[in-house]
Amino acid sequence: MKTLIPYVIAASLSCGSSLAVETVSYVNYIRQWQMPSGVSRDAESKVEANGTRFSELAINPGGARFDLWTMKSSSLTGLTEYLLDSSYVGTYVPIATISIRSEDGSAAIPRTRVDRPYYVDVTVSGLRLGASDPEASKSVKFLKHVQSYGLNGTGIGINRTQATLISQSAISANGSQTFTYLQTMIAGGDRLKIRGEERYSVFSLEDYQAPPSQLASKYIQVWPVAEANISGITSNQLIRYSLPTVTLTLTDLYPNSTTYAQVYKGDPQLGMTGTIVPGSALVTKDSDPKDQVLTVFGSAGSSDNSALFPTDGRWTMEIVTATPFGIERVRTSSGQLAVVSFDLDRTIETNGSVTTIE
Repeated sequence: MKTLIPYVIAASLSCGSSLAVETVSYVNYIRQWQMPSGVSRDAESKVEANGTRFSELAINPGGARFDLWTMKSSSLTGLTEYLLDSSYVGTYVPIATISIRSEDGSAAIPRTRVDRPYYVDVTVSGLRLGASDPEASKSVKFLKHVQSYGLNGTGIGINRTQATLISQSAISANGSQTFTYLQTMIAGGDRLKIRGEERYSVFSLEDYQAPPSQLASKYIQVWPVAEANISGITSNQLIRYSLPTVTLTLTDLYPNSTTYAQVYKGDPQLGMTGTIVPGSALVTKDSDPKDQVLTVFGSAGSSDNSALFPTDGRWTMEIVTATPFGIERVRTSSGQLAVVSFDLDRTIETNGSVTTIE
């Protein structure tokens, strides 16, 4: 029998600051599944961020599957498990790898925004062509599943067996292929507010020694487009003396983004770089989208806004977000730009007369 020395490359999730103070740590581990018995065993020692190790159990003729997990420990949410990768090893089963690329390369689990494209690279090797070779050595299946996280969902605790199979095809040639996806196929009425994941898997064919087994699997998380609403000030409002209290309601801020309100002189202009409103900037470095409500001007800010508005006249305030996809003006829940233009007049006029008695 062929001697197998399987190895798994470990990875760790990246962590960062969020809108709340959170202490996060990660521990990686490998779970080995024996086929066809289904007996499993976890690696007894901590799996480092990269490297190799021998399997915990001997490989029998039915092969074995290796799952790479990470356990996130958060001071805010407790313990959460994430499956990072999976690989199957057998006597003559082909080898497959999957990688997913998006414009956001900042996280270990691939992610993108619902309106952005991404790419799936599939590489298969070890396929045989001989007439007498087992069928399970000649071809593999490539599957795509999608699953919604639901309203405000984050994917934590979902049952992935409930995912919807969208497509499947056969791969019968060694080599690499790249698949480009321009839009998500996750179900949802408002296409800009979809949350969920799209999973790609390669499976071996059923064989007398083992059932169909997962050779490789990766998924990408799909997050909604941010929105913002400005209240407390209206378009074309005339403001005398001091600015009113303005509330900024920010929803679905992308996990890797910087969002802020800016002001500039004149009417709205595309691509304009203005002055950031103090207290409005939010840097989000997290694993899922965030919501926030901010108050600026009026009682919330300085009563002296002369530095921000050095002259009277027409001014514009808009909400801007910077993400891996570029710098964009945020839209409201109704689809309009989160922009308001107003007229500022702080001139004090007095009427009177002076008389003398002679």
